[in-house]
Amino acid sequence: IPDPKNEGTCSHILKVPVSDLFCFVLFIAGKSSLTIQFVEGQFVDSYDPTIENTFTKMITINGQEYHLQLVDTAGQDEYSIFPQTYSIDINGYILVYSVTSNKSFEVVQVIHEKLLDMVGKVQVPIMLVGNKNDLHMERVISCEEGKALAESWNAAFMESSAKENQTAVEVFRRMILEAEKMDGGVQPGKTSCSMM
Repeated sequence: IPDPKNEGTCSHILKVPVSDLFCFVLFIAGKSSLTIQFVEGQFVDSYDPTIENTFTKMITINGQEYHLQLVDTAGQDEYSIFPQTYSIDINGYILVYSVTSNKSFEVVQVIHEKLLDMVGKVQVPIMLVGNKNDLHMERVISCEEGKALAESWNAAFMESSAKENQTAVEVFRRMILEAEKMDGGVQPGKTSCSMM
């Protein structure tokens, strides 16, 4: 059963010491479960959203190695004021909602508006992810609704489940590819880092 206190929470900001690294900020419902599935390959059903943890992960895409540092920040909601660090040297944003929660779908739209206000006219890739797509009987947001919202933002879209490692990995893989596409591709030997 989803924790209603945790719906629509925001999370994950990465800090990158190298200018050639890709940095992503991830705003997400179920953020910690998706991150732990990606990093450790296991599903964690309950997690304290008020603590901060840092994770590292290496991923190879098309022969290119990416070193990832993921900082799982304490949760925020649609009323939070985003720190300016969320807009400095960031190469993309992943916004995740629960397909089982109308509230998280509404919150992700508010967060998107705040991001646009924060980054201004800077073109930064955004990916919308509908999480918990394994909960078919509890679904209240259709895949078509998620796709339509992403299209209205000119953003990439996919659905995932934090219970399935393959879809968790695909979220981060696709975001890296979206950031590369906007950046004109990664030159040989260039190392990238995804921050959450």
